Amino acid sequence: MTAEMIVAPVILEGRHVRLEPLSRAHQPDLAVVGLEESLWRWIPTPVRTPEEMSAYIATALEEQTRGVSLPFALIEKATWQAIGSTRYGNIDRTHHRVEIGWTWVAPPWQRSAVNTEAKYLLLRHAFETLGCIRVELKTDSLNEKSRAAILRIGAREEGTFRNHMITASGRIRHTVYFSILDSEWPAVKSRLQAMLLP
Repeated sequence: MTAEMIVAPVILEGRHVRLEPLSRAHQPDLAVVGLEESLWRWIPTPVRTPEEMSAYIATALEEQTRGVSLPFALIEKATWQAIGSTRYGNIDRTHHRVEIGWTWVAPPWQRSAVNTEAKYLLLRHAFETLGCIRVELKTDSLNEKSRAAILRIGAREEGTFRNHMITASGRIRHTVYFSILDSEWPAVKSRLQAMLLP
């Protein structure tokens, strides 16, 4: 467990969704489906215009260049349209740890299998390929929907970082942290596979 974890761009393929490395080429699709105000309610910096979507992608790619993030576009396999984004963030190669977050899925696909399958693909890659010993997830303490969804996949709530961020509106956000450990992955994997059964 002494070797550094190697995190590099990769395509993760499921039945409903394909996660491919985010690029500027995804901007037109994402700007069509991703400017809905409700999507950004809990995100510290909202995206409201095509230009802000371009800046969002540029920031993600800059973080990738620095080695702290690995952003993906969510591609719906039925249409090959980009319908959202997610990423590994806060990558810690020494301690074999990543965070899964910065996730948004356009409203028409929010009640579909897309988000569950995306989480499954990211977790499987993190534990089975990257060799993570811990995967973190976090959300705004006020975001009940997200908190419930994270618990539903089998993550464990660890606690709240109080006064963690100042959002674009000036509201001070408390952030709830969750994690899944490598020892917990087999049970979480079975749970997600059952959720994804047709």
